Amino acid sequence: MKKLVLVVFLMVGTIIVAQERNRRHQGEERTPFTSEQRSQLMLKKMTLELDLNDTQQKEFKSIIAEKMEKMEAKKTAMKTMKEKGVRPTSDERFAMESKMLDEQIATKKRMEKILNPKQYEKWTAMNEKLQEERKDNFRGQHKGNRKGNHPRNYQFNKG
Repeated sequence: MKKLVLVVFLMVGTIIVAQERNRRHQGEERTPFTSEQRSQLMLKKMTLELDLNDTQQKEFKSIIAEKMEKMEAKKTAMKTMKEKGVRPTSDERFAMESKMLDEQIATKKRMEKILNPKQYEKWTAMNEKLQEERKDNFRGQHKGNRKGNHPRNYQFNKG
């Protein structure tokens, strides 16, 4: 009798675990949005968050479209480099980083012109929050670098 109960529990546990795995994989079957769809969604989110008027929406739409094009181009370039097994040199990485920062500065200046002071303040707060979330997600992906788990973060008793 005990063996029968044990076998039933093991079977039920196995079935539950298998169903959970299937649920996780079902989300991966979704097709990603096109760049046009992503830009439309981004524009709508910004309109809701910042309460944009029609002229601001048009300007935002052009900014988002430019950003999406640059992002797609960078993505394909990085993909081809990875397929070839080529890694950028330190000078190339510096140039990419510098270019990215220049684009961020230009975007910030454009936003200052488009948005009123209250909207601009809200936009900068949103960007800072997004950057923090990205950093946290990045740290979570690299287990050795996670806050608290890195060897430099260990506290030793001196006594």
